[in-house]
Amino acid sequence: MIETGTKSTHLMELEDTFGAHNYHPIPVVLDRGEGVYVWDVDGKKYFDFLAAYSAVNQGHCHPRIIKALTTQAQKLTLTSRAFYNSVLGEYEKYITSYFGYDKVLPMNTGVEGGETALKLARRWAYDVKGVKENQAKMVFAKGNFWGRTLAAISASSDPSSTNGFGPFLPGYELVEYNDLAALEASIKDPNTAAFMVEPIQGEAGVVVPNEGYLKGVRALCDKYNVLFIADEVQTGLARTGKMLACDHEDVKPDILILGKALSGGLLPVSAVLANDEVMLTIKPGEHGSTYGGNPLACAVAMEALKVLKDEKLAENSEKLGIIFREEMNKLVKETDIVTLVRGRGLFNAIVIKEKNGKTAWDVCVKFAENGLLAKPTHGDIIRFAPPLVITKEQLMECVAIIRKVILSFD
Repeated sequence: MIETGTKSTHLMELEDTFGAHNYHPIPVVLDRGEGVYVWDVDGKKYFDFLAAYSAVNQGHCHPRIIKALTTQAQKLTLTSRAFYNSVLGEYEKYITSYFGYDKVLPMNTGVEGGETALKLARRWAYDVKGVKENQAKMVFAKGNFWGRTLAAISASSDPSSTNGFGPFLPGYELVEYNDLAALEASIKDPNTAAFMVEPIQGEAGVVVPNEGYLKGVRALCDKYNVLFIADEVQTGLARTGKMLACDHEDVKPDILILGKALSGGLLPVSAVLANDEVMLTIKPGEHGSTYGGNPLACAVAMEALKVLKDEKLAENSEKLGIIFREEMNKLVKETDIVTLVRGRGLFNAIVIKEKNGKTAWDVCVKFAENGLLAKPTHGDIIRFAPPLVITKEQLMECVAIIRKVILSFD
């Protein structure tokens, strides 16, 4: 059981009393963060091995990104898109050059990015592909997760996302992930607008597809004139050892969705990138966001992207990810509690076998007691995604904690 002080207990009680009960957090109340570390309100220090679901790839409170935030915040934060602002165009030029697309549509949250991509795909299907009105079909992989809006859960195969929230959006079809034959059978329907997929499924437990899957997706989408939408909100921005997870197979999606670490964890920023044929199908007044493209977000996002390259965080993720998986696979041989290790870069997961009534949740609670924060997903999977600024020495310290805790359950 995690020991908590009076202040922690009080703050948890406040959330329980006055907040919606839509989360089940590890019982730790965080107060401060720096780099790979966070501290709770009682002063205990932890390694953060979740990085806010990969929103803090650059580390907590990165000084360069904080400086960009504070400098812009003292000048201009929001104009709405009713007017031009002095930062948006500069940001649009920077991010489109960075990823090699003609245009960007700035939004705030990852799920808004997903919704925007689907609207673009439907409009493209009607205006360019020639699908009849209201007949466009969107295809998704089973096991996907891209948010909690009605549009997002309509694409879900997880009962915890869908139960009690119907009716769902029409025009959706799900196929097995990592199954090119199933994908082809679905998208050869001439009404198909797009296939939206995570290059590595995050919330499903860091499920990595077979080598060649993404190349196969690209080829099939080309064959049937279907847009390939890559949801890189969690897998993008150096997390998997490349700037984008799609880069592992050198494929370029027609629509790229980014979020989370696009701001280094400072505020909600997302982006949808596409070329003119797709992006310019949406005309003025047909899509927008009051906060999307605000000057503060643009300044922060540019600096967050610069930090990723300047500090070679993709390279660090690739190098340390190999070491981490090697260490975790040693545990598979030493204990039957860890049954599987999977991942790429510093985006990894272990599958935990329940033993003596103890589950992945109990393991994560024990991690916290020993100074490392992680969270289970789908009951038996623990995802490990530390900030990408972590050093080899820090990583090995974390490996020692993980090893100690896991073996204590054996």
